[in-house]
Amino acid sequence: MFIQPWDAALDDAEWQTWIADGHDFGLLSVNGLPGQAPIVVPTHFTVDGQTLLVHLARPNPAWKTIEADPNVTFTVTSDYAFIPGPWRAKPGIPPTDGVPTSYYAAVQFTCQATIVDDPADKAVLLRRQMAHFQPDGDHAPIDPDQPPYGRMLPGIRGLRLDVTEVRAKFKYDDHKPVEQRTDTARRLTERGQGLDAPTATQQLRRLDRTGSWKV
Repeated sequence: MFIQPWDAALDDAEWQTWIADGHDFGLLSVNGLPGQAPIVVPTHFTVDGQTLLVHLARPNPAWKTIEADPNVTFTVTSDYAFIPGPWRAKPGIPPTDGVPTSYYAAVQFTCQATIVDDPADKAVLLRRQMAHFQPDGDHAPIDPDQPPYGRMLPGIRGLRLDVTEVRAKFKYDDHKPVEQRTDTARRLTERGQGLDAPTATQQLRRLDRTGSWKV
């Protein structure tokens, strides 16, 4: 992922807060076997310290490649929107000469994967995931010896993704004038399509922190 200086995370707390704010679904990318393309798996995940917790169905083709090469990447992307060229036109030039772009936030985790197959360990992993996704505890006990989860555990395998590097990008035109960025956020709010509203929120949040970009 290419990151311009003005698109980089301002600090670790920025991307950590963004992930914690409900961004818990991403793409697990694993190296393909020789002669095969990489495999990309969309999945929810849970953060456990410096580790991401994932579980996948046992028939998933990703397992063979992870067993051959545990180096994986996990990518989370959201708060994105297409920005039309006229919105970015510089003063004094025709709006149609403006160059369009995409706004988005993305966090990429480089990880070492460890497969979890022991039933008790898988139950622990699932309990940690459920504590995140169903914190009210409105589910049956997750125990290898009790239904319904006990009989379903053989159908999945767990993954512990130990994070070795994090690269975060918040692409919201931070190098552009304050007035233009403010106007773009207004236009996004007025357009109100897809993820326009959270995209505008991210742009204004970054604007409050960075002000005018200084080289």
